[in-house]
Amino acid sequence: MCGIVGFLFLPRHGRMEPGKLLERMTSSLVTRGPDDHGEWIDSSAGVALGHRRLSVIDLSPAGHQPMISQSGRYVLVFNGEIYNHKDIRKSLEEVGEGGYFPHRGDDRSAGSRAWRGGSDTETLLAAIERWGVRQALERCVGMFAFGLWDRQERVLTLARDRMGEKPLYYGHTNGMFVFASELKAFQTIPGFNPTINSTALWQYFYQRAIPAPHSIYDGIFKLEPGQLLTLEMTGSQPLGEVKTEYYWSLQTALSGEPFRGTAEDAADELRRILTEAVRMQMIADVPVGAFLSGGIDSSTIVALMQSVSSRKVQSYTIGFEEAGFNEAHHARAVAECLGTDHHELTVTPSEALAVVPHLAEIWDEPFGDSSQVPTAVLSRMTRENVTVALSGDGGDELFCGYKRQHTAAAIERIPGKPLFGALLFAFNSPSAIMRLRALPVGRSSKAAANRLGALAEMFALDSPAHRYMAFSFRPDYWSSLLNQASNYHIGASTFPVSDARDRLTLVSAMDAVTYLPTDILTKVDRAAMAVSLETRLPLLDHRVVEFAFSLPSSYKVRQGQTKWPLRQILNSFVPNSIIDRPKMGFGVPIGTWLRGPLKSWAADLLFSSDVRDDFLNEKTIKRMWGDHQSGTWNYADHLWRVLMLRSWQACYGR
Repeated sequence: MCGIVGFLFLPRHGRMEPGKLLERMTSSLVTRGPDDHGEWIDSSAGVALGHRRLSVIDLSPAGHQPMISQSGRYVLVFNGEIYNHKDIRKSLEEVGEGGYFPHRGDDRSAGSRAWRGGSDTETLLAAIERWGVRQALERCVGMFAFGLWDRQERVLTLARDRMGEKPLYYGHTNGMFVFASELKAFQTIPGFNPTINSTALWQYFYQRAIPAPHSIYDGIFKLEPGQLLTLEMTGSQPLGEVKTEYYWSLQTALSGEPFRGTAEDAADELRRILTEAVRMQMIADVPVGAFLSGGIDSSTIVALMQSVSSRKVQSYTIGFEEAGFNEAHHARAVAECLGTDHHELTVTPSEALAVVPHLAEIWDEPFGDSSQVPTAVLSRMTRENVTVALSGDGGDELFCGYKRQHTAAAIERIPGKPLFGALLFAFNSPSAIMRLRALPVGRSSKAAANRLGALAEMFALDSPAHRYMAFSFRPDYWSSLLNQASNYHIGASTFPVSDARDRLTLVSAMDAVTYLPTDILTKVDRAAMAVSLETRLPLLDHRVVEFAFSLPSSYKVRQGQTKWPLRQILNSFVPNSIIDRPKMGFGVPIGTWLRGPLKSWAADLLFSSDVRDDFLNEKTIKRMWGDHQSGTWNYADHLWRVLMLRSWQACYGR
């Protein structure tokens, strides 16, 4: 795992000092790569590439980056892992596949090549030389983001892995084209003073995070999952025209050949594919462990890790003193059953709260998922012993694990949705809302009133994908925080998913292309990289993803149980009595903390005269704060999103 940066500049730019700028940008990503750093500049071509290295595979200097290909044509900065790179090497070593020999000592014919080291970066460069960028990527199993400079064609290529595990930002600023793993690298550019992207800000309040291709800044974008970007420094535009295309999409997987066997056959095949993914992702030249919450997903991953390991797996979990947020005893029971070397930390409020002031700096742009707090604490604890941690993220998206997915699928079966929507709009009048709120049934009347607007808007939409987005993110629920209604409708992802085998598969696929990369993967990547920990997610191996979406939802939800294939795998390792329990989220008691130990910090951010803007409705925020403090209503989610925006503004001066 690493951090990458780069920029294209006009060679005659008199004020440009590319070496100093590249050093500043690269140094800003030190936590992503504390073990080594490198810079490469071609001033005549106007290209600069920088790299921070977290050494995981081939710890020797042979893995140093930026790396130049054997022919000298390509220069690469790479972040991530190619898990099947040894298989790719074998293909390259075959006769006619590039002339590579497996060992330096072998007899070699003229023009043949020897590997310089054992890194997957070198393998990727060789694959690109042999097959080209797109075909090389299609052969790769992994998570990654990279920047590749073609010295012969004067073309820069950026790429991001299929599911969006690794981030990559890009854009034009100050007469340059720039890219980096994190936005903090852009802050080091002299004169970088962009305006806030209002569309991104709306999206932030709806989704708790900012989805690709947007970033919080106008003119700076996120590369989307499964996407390639090319920029040619030729022709009339000296810094080139940005072109993007997808080399993989979930829609293609959804349209593929369906699985033909029984549900039991599917569970057996999933076990085979997932075991191979786990085995590959355990390969490293540094210590490897795993996050273990005690839930279905992480427990399945740890069980498979232990089944293929000759030594005890290092498993890690955290618990909280508040009983409603504590899963540690579940994780402990699973660990004892599997025989892992288990590490557990009970986090006190003061320990968790110590992380809060640093959240804005870690996430770089507003990020409002409060589970970022325990994720950051867990990552810090895990990094004390291991450099790589496997995680179970992705199971809910692939195997229909969220309650909202089942509710949305049931809603899709309702006939006459436009008429029903019109009726809801009628009931959504101000007078109807006031009557609902006045009903003597406590908080439920207020909740019912709050839901009318969301349901009315959802039923008025014309596609299941858009209806699910409205149902999941409830734009009406958050718009009260903002001064103006958004003209940007919260639609389906730009990574289109419009068709699937059945309704439940469609909405789970929507989560896989929206909520998963925007929220979950961003949360895990930033929290782990802040402490130089590499996280790997076997469930997001694209072969597992494609297999999961080849199954009908009736194979994933059986006998009243969600994630049925994963349960079948886990049941062969852990008694059902341990894992058959209600689903818990990975959260912290933010609502309670905002009335207690976080109250002073929050009030200072919310009402300080130092931070003001035209986006937020200060009057509504003040009312919500008062209602929350009095216990009239729990506005923890609303307030946390405002607080994370304010914290980001205080950190980055926007």
